[in-house]
Amino acid sequence: MAAIRMCLDAYALIEIARGNSSFAEYINSNFVITDLTLAEFYAALLLEDGEKKADYWFNKLERYSLPIPKEIIIHAIKFRQEHKKKRISFFDAIGYIFAIKNACYFVTGDKEFEGLPNVEFKKD
Repeated sequence: MAAIRMCLDAYALIEIARGNSSFAEYINSNFVITDLTLAEFYAALLLEDGEKKADYWFNKLERYSLPIPKEIIIHAIKFRQEHKKKRISFFDAIGYIFAIKNACYFVTGDKEFEGLPNVEFKKD
């Protein structure tokens, strides 16, 4: 039986990089990330921890990163519009819609996604 595939968002990746044991299981799971999530994660690490750490994690995660088809981008824009009161980021909307379209669970700790379908909400 194949493992359930996860689509990790930048929140989950940051917690993994920080060594948060609540998120450690995901680094060894069957996961993917989007190219945009990898870019968002890189930017956050670059700002908080510097280029060396950002480059380390980029190189470690690059092979799990997948491109975003244009139709997912459009669907994510519509999703954000439909949920504008939640103030979901563009990056997170892309990741969530990507996860749904690829039969993955979207792993996040962002409160805007709590209770939504196909979300594994993890808060420390």
